[in-house]
Amino acid sequence: MSTAVCRQSGRHRLAILAVDDVVLFDLAIPQQMFPMAKDRDGAPLYEVFFCGPAPMAHSGAVTINEVAPLSELFSADTIIIPGNMQMLEFHQPQVIEALQHAVAQGIRVASICTGAAILAATGLLGGLRATTHWMLVEKLAQRYPAIDVATNVLFVDNGQLLTSAGLAAGQDLCLYMISRDFGVQVAEKVADMLVMPLARQGSQAQQIYRHNEHAASPLKDLQLWMLEQLHQPLTLTLLAQRACISPRSLSRRFHQQTGMSPMAWLYGARVRRAQSLLESSRMSVEQIAAACGFGSTSALREAFQREVGSSPSAWRKAYSALGITER
Repeated sequence: MSTAVCRQSGRHRLAILAVDDVVLFDLAIPQQMFPMAKDRDGAPLYEVFFCGPAPMAHSGAVTINEVAPLSELFSADTIIIPGNMQMLEFHQPQVIEALQHAVAQGIRVASICTGAAILAATGLLGGLRATTHWMLVEKLAQRYPAIDVATNVLFVDNGQLLTSAGLAAGQDLCLYMISRDFGVQVAEKVADMLVMPLARQGSQAQQIYRHNEHAASPLKDLQLWMLEQLHQPLTLTLLAQRACISPRSLSRRFHQQTGMSPMAWLYGARVRRAQSLLESSRMSVEQIAAACGFGSTSALREAFQREVGSSPSAWRKAYSALGITER
């Protein structure tokens, strides 16, 4: 699991790399989202600051002030690299060297959108899987053949190094990191503040086929119904009957809209519900397994190991101590 607590202040120190020509939307995502993560008493869980090679960073008509020196990267627990207008042409040796040293010290680094090109320039992604905006994936793969560039996912987690696809996928990555640092309950509260779902997984496709508003509504209604019926033994046939279409048509539409099958989406929703219950309730693991539709504790443990890389008991021990109560 991630290093949730800072070495010094008790808060997780998160540095956002601020350099000239930074993509302002990418910069704003972590700057807005991580300060929203708070404990039960309303205290911020992250200390967020800008860091870069100069006291100010310029992007178009906007100037970012109060940028800490690059040396402050080494006091961070996490470094976020936003996208940059220069993309593959980015060339600031002092920034690349600072990132290399930070990773050598064990600091977690995550890139948003075309920020993957800056991270790739450090050589740290060699031999690893990574992603970026779908318009840049082919060029990134050509420039850095040692990187296994994932062409159609929202984000990739390599443990210490994480990369996200374009723009809004950066929000999905940030929510994912918050949930790994402080639990699903904290991430859900941030998602609520942003009026966005917590349901998009890293494996979801970047390019989603858009139906018109009326065509998309039945699928949305079905997803909401599925979340209310997680404890039930749902099958593809039952879901198709609920949606009044054939199983084949449901699978096709679901993949078009979410990039995954109905059963894969359901599986992920069950894991997230179990995470939330482990953090917020006194229910036993057996009760949570039943409430989330896993059928047995062994099935729940297997799902946790596969999706979370942890056991239910370890997740509860790590996150229930935060004292987050049920909503």
